[in-house]
Amino acid sequence: MSEKKYAKAAFAGGCFWCMVKPFKEWDGIEDIVSGYMGGHVENPTYEDVKKGDSGHLEVVEITFDPSLFTYEQLLELYWQQIDPTDAGGQFHDRGHSYSTAIFYYDDEQKMAAEQSKKQLGESNRFKKPIVTVVRPAETFYRAEDYHQDYYQKEQSHYKEDRAKSGRDEFINDHWT
Repeated sequence: MSEKKYAKAAFAGGCFWCMVKPFKEWDGIEDIVSGYMGGHVENPTYEDVKKGDSGHLEVVEITFDPSLFTYEQLLELYWQQIDPTDAGGQFHDRGHSYSTAIFYYDDEQKMAAEQSKKQLGESNRFKKPIVTVVRPAETFYRAEDYHQDYYQKEQSHYKEDRAKSGRDEFINDHWT
């Protein structure tokens, strides 16, 4: 019996609370951790990131088994969770920390992400250009414990926040 080989992927898609559940429900997804990446401050707190003082984006770091759920499948699912044409944040969450990005861990991920972005742009699904950036992964900082699996811990608040965000309406308008 061979040992499972896991890989990592990191995506910024606005509020990380809304980015966990869509990935969590698939075979081959081993773990999803909410956190911060891409800034200039070591060990940022949620307040640092939210104020914009650290330069970080809210991200989810996904540990997955590529033999069960490929990186290309992750990319496809990622695009369906965001507005890739909005450089100012996502839905009702505004500012740099809520902007979108694909953080790649190796050249294969970089090529797959760039190809996926190009294909989405050429699909004419959106009237505006795709502005989601593809950039190298940096140090990942795990968010505070109360942010982990927020959709399960604080179900009513999560549902209320997601409902008023406009994310679901956008997804329904563009992907269903």
